Amino acid sequence: MSNLRTVAELMAISARTAPKSAGRDFVVVEIIEGAQVQALAEKMVEFGERTGKKNFDRDGANVRNSDMVVLIGLKDAEVLGLNCGACGFEKCLKPNTFEGEFRGPNCALRLLDMGIALGSAVKTASLLNVDNRIMYRVGVVAREMGLIDADFVMGIPLSATGKSIYFDR
Repeated sequence: MSNLRTVAELMAISARTAPKSAGRDFVVVEIIEGAQVQALAEKMVEFGERTGKKNFDRDGANVRNSDMVVLIGLKDAEVLGLNCGACGFEKCLKPNTFEGEFRGPNCALRLLDMGIALGSAVKTASLLNVDNRIMYRVGVVAREMGLIDADFVMGIPLSATGKSIYFDR
């Protein structure tokens, strides 16, 4: 498992050093393992049952069979102030005024920053032949559990077995 911890730490470096809009960094990263991974898996199944939302059980089973999870999110991301409309509004809105599965709204360009960080992290795992998959449902429950202090979160479970557990489920 120490090798997977090293991969997770390298993924965190990849996310941290990924390019960010206007050079401002609002990306946060946490690595969870052991009992925290198992608790997350259980809470994912419970969340799906409580809310009636699909596939939290399926993804929870994937997490249960993972060695660790890298969480990547945005925290207190300021808008760029471009009034570009990409978020769906004519003018930039004050972020983090709505609370749901995630806190928002979020500037679309800041979400792209997070997407680039996610892509950089999974690229690193892939180069090192570690199976992974970006999962929205992981982020929802990890945020609810307080495993990461972020407004918008995605999770990347990691596994190193003979066949990827994240595809052909």
